[in-house]
Amino acid sequence: MKTTQYIALPELCTHYRMEMSFFHGLRDYGLIEIISVEKTHCIHKDYIADLEKMIRLHKDLKLNFEGIDTVLNLLNKIDLLQKELNSTKNRLQRFEDL
Repeated sequence: MKTTQYIALPELCTHYRMEMSFFHGLRDYGLIEIISVEKTHCIHKDYIADLEKMIRLHKDLKLNFEGIDTVLNLLNKIDLLQKELNSTKNRLQRFEDL
């Protein structure tokens, strides 16, 4: 059976030098999911990369939660458009090869 690993919020606060309220704000805005494991608030390890991106947006660009959400949505749309463009290029290439 696959074991899931979680990282405790107090450890993340120490590592990233962030207040606990920042993580709770991200949760309240729906940007992250915090679960309780043995009475400790934690985040699943698979979401750490996304969390680091949010922390950088907050620290480097001084974005609030709404700004972070907007930037992440725009980045997701760009990624989808790039995938669609690549798919269209591949289909076009097949016709050009005929």
